[in-house]
Amino acid sequence: METTVIRTQIAVLDDYQQVALTKADWSNLSNRADVTVFGDTLKDPEALINRLLPFDVVCVMRERTPLPRSILERLPRLKLIVSTGPKNGSVDHKAAEERGILIKDTRGSLTAPIELTWALIQASMRHVAAEAANLRAGSWQHTVGEELKGQTLGVLGLGRIGSRIAHIARAFEMEVITWSDRTKREQAENAGARLVTKNQLFEQSDVLTIHLVLVDATRGLVGPEELSLMKPTARLVNTSRGAIVDEPALIRALERNKLAGAALDVFEQEPLPPNHPFRTLKNVLATPHLGYVSQQQYSIWYEDTIRHVTDWLDSSTT
Repeated sequence: METTVIRTQIAVLDDYQQVALTKADWSNLSNRADVTVFGDTLKDPEALINRLLPFDVVCVMRERTPLPRSILERLPRLKLIVSTGPKNGSVDHKAAEERGILIKDTRGSLTAPIELTWALIQASMRHVAAEAANLRAGSWQHTVGEELKGQTLGVLGLGRIGSRIAHIARAFEMEVITWSDRTKREQAENAGARLVTKNQLFEQSDVLTIHLVLVDATRGLVGPEELSLMKPTARLVNTSRGAIVDEPALIRALERNKLAGAALDVFEQEPLPPNHPFRTLKNVLATPHLGYVSQQQYSIWYEDTIRHVTDWLDSSTT
């Protein structure tokens, strides 16, 4: 009698660009598992549960598809979650542990978000997107940009990314100031920045860039009061998390030209709704959460994903 081999079912979620299978070699899993890639994100919990019911392993792109307790409790086959990047707050680790679901994170790289932050700062200051669109439309030179040299960069959050942003600013001969409730004076000085109060950060910055993690204490941290302190010539840059900024307050400030502009890569709701004001406001430069989207980053993530799945399969058969 032939023995029926039960193949492991692996789901790769939220592959918007359909690149997961091309950025790493999945062939080592082909004898033991079937890999199904989904390019969309399901917002409806029931639809998501029905999609994931057949799978033993779910590979998630961090913070695109949340996996709260209410979802995990209804996935009896699920044994392993692999998340791209460390510290995925949208997966309920406690609920997974209680159900015996193993969670593994991949390595991450800081290079991609740091480089995109500076791309957005420079593109906003020099009106790159608008001028490129004007040129394609047949016109020539509509705006006058600003140099970075001599401007004040405010860094909200001086962690692993924020400190590197501050170091790079010195190469542009910018003055750098910083504040967060955890930043110490010595830490700021080591990054080439001057520690100021929260109010001073918003009052003095010509460009204010956000580099905080999203927790209860930082949700809505940049609200109407903070925005009202900023110069009308200042620009806000956010490549961290959309919910750190009060979106309605920012929209009002931009509509009333209380700020010169905003350069945004992250939003409270992603993908950004088609009719969202950030898509049409002339003083907004918006990109679709590209901070981590690079060839090198994807290769790291999916190579690590395959390694974690392989290790789990090996341990399950011994």
